[in-house]
Amino acid sequence: MYFYRQNFLVMGVSRSGVAAAEFLLDEKANVFLFDENTAFSDPVCASLLERGAKWVEKDDLVKAAEDMYALVLSPGVPIDHPVPVAFKKKGKRILGESELAALFVKAVTLGVTGTNGKTTTVTMMGEVLKEWGKKYLLCGNIGTPYLAARSLSEEDFAVAEISSFQMETLSSFYPHIACVLNVTEDHLNRHYTMENYIFLKRKILKNLTESEYAVLNADDPVVAAFAEHTKANAVFFSLEREVDGAYLSGTELCYRGEKVMDIEELFVTGKHNVLNALAVIAMARILNIPADVIRNGLKKFKGVSHRIEQVDTVRGVTYINDSKATNADATIKAIESGKQEMILLLGGKDKGYEYAPLFEKIKRSYVVHTVLYGENRFKLLSAALSSGFEKVTLCEKFDYAFLLASLMAKEGQSVLLSPASASFDEFSSFEERGDAFRQKVKELKKEAESADTVQA
Repeated sequence: MYFYRQNFLVMGVSRSGVAAAEFLLDEKANVFLFDENTAFSDPVCASLLERGAKWVEKDDLVKAAEDMYALVLSPGVPIDHPVPVAFKKKGKRILGESELAALFVKAVTLGVTGTNGKTTTVTMMGEVLKEWGKKYLLCGNIGTPYLAARSLSEEDFAVAEISSFQMETLSSFYPHIACVLNVTEDHLNRHYTMENYIFLKRKILKNLTESEYAVLNADDPVVAAFAEHTKANAVFFSLEREVDGAYLSGTELCYRGEKVMDIEELFVTGKHNVLNALAVIAMARILNIPADVIRNGLKKFKGVSHRIEQVDTVRGVTYINDSKATNADATIKAIESGKQEMILLLGGKDKGYEYAPLFEKIKRSYVVHTVLYGENRFKLLSAALSSGFEKVTLCEKFDYAFLLASLMAKEGQSVLLSPASASFDEFSSFEERGDAFRQKVKELKKEAESADTVQA
């Protein structure tokens, strides 16, 4: 792709947008910026403007398509937004930061996608590569832009978490190993149908040849069928049976007949984490990483922030932050991993799917009460009542939901934030929501300790 003096509109000045703009400025391109939620006076935007970028006013966006070589779209902006539609009508190229990276990254790339478990699997893989003594970078949807991997050599590793949003503008991605963890209902408010969503997840395999590998979840019928849509070598992983790849045999995690480790050696619990570990084992053995290195790396993995994270215990009540659970399947995995009665916090911004299956699972779990809050609280309430689950309390805001849950919880129970919803009704990200939960727990513990001191 030719950059010098070409006009690029970067829409969405988030981490990926900033990385794309900086890269294009380095390549002497003419860079134009726009963000619906950020002013040009924002320090990040201001620094880009100082380097020569130019700000585009909202009213000039569609017209700008005539003068631009390409649109660099943030993953947060849908492909059917009026601006990319205008660019498409003009026959202009639409790409994302990850597409720019795919054209220039030299490192051995491992691409991981799926509805749930991406961040955990990528981070697990990083622990294994660290144990192996290799230089690597965790990048993509995990937070560090994929373009940052340009600094790596051909002997290093880029472990890229790839979301369906990124897939919308990604066509040149060519990983050595592509791993698909699962495909369950998610983001239908953006992708509209499961067929579209599945297509985007399968797209990670699009450019693979006979020299690459597709690591696929044999327990997910949709993902297992992806083997029929790729030229790559299919390697499977499974909790349920022995497969050509990684699998659980009794309490042993194995790869093609070889024991790698025992399930009890994993610090993290839950079937979903065992499945993630099997995916990592499959990828690692393809790279010829010794079994003892894999075992030691996985043993050191302590979990990721905002994913079934035990925050603290206050007056005998355990508070668990699972803010990363932005869909029903993730919440189901969280409640299934619980070993005590719990008050469940559900709610946020709706993502376009039905919640009845979630409440069917809740009815058969340790959940003794749910506090429903946020923009989609009435939709959640309707699903709960239609499923015959009536132990619910309804409120509007997250703060009230936390207060109610903390008042209801009894000693020996837990309060689980696992919202099954996006965070964008009240928060800018699931991280901000999780941090708010942590802060609430911290304040609650401080109040409890002050009260105990007074009584003493």
